[in-house]
This record gives sequence, C-alpha cells and structure tokens, in this order.
Amino acid sequence: MNQYDLVVVGSGPAGRRGAIQAAKLGKKVLVIEQGKRVGGVSVHTGTIPSKTLRETALNLSGWRERGFYGRAYRVKQEISADDLRRRLLITLDHEVEVLEHQFARNRVQHMRGKASFLSPSTLQVVKDDGDVITVSAVSILLAVGTKPFRPDYMPFDGESVIDSDELLDIGNLPRSMVVIGAGVIGIEYATIFSALDTNVTLLDPKATMLDFIDKEIVEDFTYQLRDRNMKLILGQKAAKVEKIGPGRCQVTLDNGRMVHSEMVLFCAGRMGATDTLNLDAAGLTADNRGRLSVNPETFQTEVPNIYAAGDVVGFPSLASTSMEQGRIAARVAVGAIAKEPPKYFPYGIYAVPEISTCGLSEEEVKERGIGYECGIARFRETSRGHIMGLDSGLLKLIFSLKTRRLLGVHIVGEGATELVHIGQAVLNLKGTVEYFVENTFNYPTLAEAYKIAGLDALNRMGEPKPPAPPSPTAA
Repeated sequence: MNQYDLVVVGSGPAGRRGAIQAAKLGKKVLVIEQGKRVGGVSVHTGTIPSKTLRETALNLSGWRERGFYGRAYRVKQEISADDLRRRLLITLDHEVEVLEHQFARNRVQHMRGKASFLSPSTLQVVKDDGDVITVSAVSILLAVGTKPFRPDYMPFDGESVIDSDELLDIGNLPRSMVVIGAGVIGIEYATIFSALDTNVTLLDPKATMLDFIDKEIVEDFTYQLRDRNMKLILGQKAAKVEKIGPGRCQVTLDNGRMVHSEMVLFCAGRMGATDTLNLDAAGLTADNRGRLSVNPETFQTEVPNIYAAGDVVGFPSLASTSMEQGRIAARVAVGAIAKEPPKYFPYGIYAVPEISTCGLSEEEVKERGIGYECGIARFRETSRGHIMGLDSGLLKLIFSLKTRRLLGVHIVGEGATELVHIGQAVLNLKGTVEYFVENTFNYPTLAEAYKIAGLDALNRMGEPKPPAPPSPTAA
C-alpha cells in the first residue's frame, strides 16, 4: 500500500503542479507536506501572503487614489496589523480549500509529516503523532522550497527583529522600519510598508540592486522610492544590530553610521529547506545554501530517479516558473513526453510600484552586439493613466534593427505584472515592431502604452524597406 509511482515532498507550486500532472497521467501519487496545511511556503508565508498584504495595504491606505486626492488621503485612518491579517486569513483559507479539492478530484493522496531518505527510492515519514511509516516510489520529486536565512549574529526575537516569515504575525504596524537586504523580498516588503506611511530605510552591502532588471527600469523605480522619502543606503553593510529598548532597535553600519527604528526586517537571502531530508542516504549533495543542482531541461538530479523543482533549485525562484518546473519534472519522471518551455518567461516583482520584465534587457542586448532601438511610453501619456491618476509608470520595448523583432519588454508601474503578458506573447511568437503599430488596442487602457512605445521606436527605426523589385526577365 505504501508503494507509489511518484512521491512528491512539498505541496507548494512545484509540488502540487507536479503531483496533479502525474495523477492526470494515471499514476499513483503521494504528496508529503510537513506544514499544518497543504500549500507550502507559497500559500502560507511567501507568494500569496505577501501579495495579499500588498493589495490590502494599497486599498486601505488609499494609495491608488492619492494622485487625485493628495498624499494625505487614506481610506482608513488608523490601519492595524489585524486589518491586514483579516484579509490574509480569508485568502489563505480559500487557497487551501481549492488545493485540497484539486488533490481530491485528481485522486492525489497527501500526508502530513516530515520526510527523510532511507535510500534513493525510500522515504521515512514521521507524522505529527509520532507514528513513523515508510513509503517507496519509482520516482521522487523534491519540491521542499526555501526558508529564511537566519545568521547567528542577528538577534531575532519575533517582535522587533524579524525575518520575512515572522512579518505576517506582527502585533502592531511599526512607525519606522529598517529592511536589511535589497533583494526581491526585501524590496517588496519595504515598499509595501512605505505605502502604509511607515518610515522605511532599505540597507544592502551591494552598491546596486535588482541587477538582473533593465537598468533604466531600476533607475525609474529608484527615483519613485526616493521621491516618497524612502531612505536607500546601498553599498554599506549592517555591522551590528541590537535592541536598545522597548520598540527601539539600532543598526550600526560598517562606516560607523547608526540607524534607529522600531523594527528591523532581515531579508538577506533564503536557504533551501533540505537540511532534514537526510540527502546522504539518497546520494544527493546540496550547496552551501541548501539548494540542489538539476538538469535544466528535465529537472533530474544527480540520482536518476530523484527530481527537484521550484525554489530549491535556485533562480528564478518564482511561483510561476516553479509550477512549470514541477509539471515538466513529473512528466519526465513518469515517462511522458515533456516539451521544452518557451525561451522567455515573465519576471514579476510585486513592489509598490510593480516591476515586470520579459526577454533581454538593454544591457544584455549590448553585450551580444545586437543593433537595437528602444521605444518608451509613460503611463501618464495614456488616457487611462489620467483617469487612474497616475503620474508615474514606464513601459520600454527593445527591438532588433536588423529583424525588427521584439527583444525585450520592461515595465515599472501600476499593473506591470498583468501588462507584461502582451509583450511575452509577441516575444515568443517572434513578432516585430509593426505588430504594435498596426494593431488596435482597447481605449482607454494602460495596454495602449504598447502602441505608444511601438510608434516611438518606429520613429527612430524608420519604415521597413520595401521588397526589392523582381529582376527583369530576359527577352
């Protein structure tokens, strides 16, 4: 009874998508989840909570309406941590309910407990009540995700000095906050709390941030953050963090400068949650951040019957790409054909404002020596932007001068993570600048920015050369 075609460890985006895919192919599948409820980090402490928190903060603070009614405008004057948590709990309950129904509908078995390897094809599961069972499988998919990196020198207390998982359980909204780490998670939470009028300081030892994003987009994003009085201290390391009194923390930088705040949020990286899996028994080895290396096309590890997908394999660590990785891994694991995913996928950063990108950045185009031209559209140039009260927002398209094909789409501003999919489709279908110029977009919409950016690029690129006339035939 404990023999399966596929055992999936973890029920986050990669795990659940992989499990359901294998079940749809008629395989016997078991999902093992150590959390209290299915969903993994994505549902309970990561993607869904952070995006729900963002939406709640923007709604209650009246952020989207401040272009019309001024910076002092708020929908709710006194916003509490309970206000944020109320919507979060409703959303999480719904996500878990949907996932449990998907498992039941597809006959995916799931079990609570901590899994660890006994051999490459056998797992021991310690259940909450102490009961220990053994399961074996033809193939195993590790989709265990990550957990916050918690260095020993940080005085974590769950109240004043916290990590990103603990942020969801804070009792009060801080009036001031220092965020250590200008990666995606740190930037998302820093900007969300800034929108709630918390005085935020963002620290990072690197002199730049979001280096994988087009530089012009990052510059525009940085300007917007500084314009609303967020402090950005880049290129300086937090040498010491200490609590100096009730609700008061002190961060000492490596140059001696001191920054004070009510709360310190540490977001300097995450670790693959592989430390309890007993990887040695399976013949696997994780890197210094607990991540597993895989074949990028099949997601097969160094052990042929063991696969890994999602955040535990590293970049890009997106819920969207994790789902696709899990689906591909499951298909390969059960012997089904798995097509290679499209070359370009969208990357979304749910900060305030949003950033989304797909394809090559301008820096990457230069490195490859491709002749190119850019088209720019600002959201305030669109009628929908005026209706929404937007005074910021930027869409950038990059085209090849030789083929006129779209090479990259980069957006910062309201709705960026939705708008990017138009560019993604054109990019993967090898469309040209003429697509944006010749097609009609709904009016008024922010999507109209694509046509504006296309026209902007066309003005610099010039009209396409007419085809050469046919050569005269011999008399």
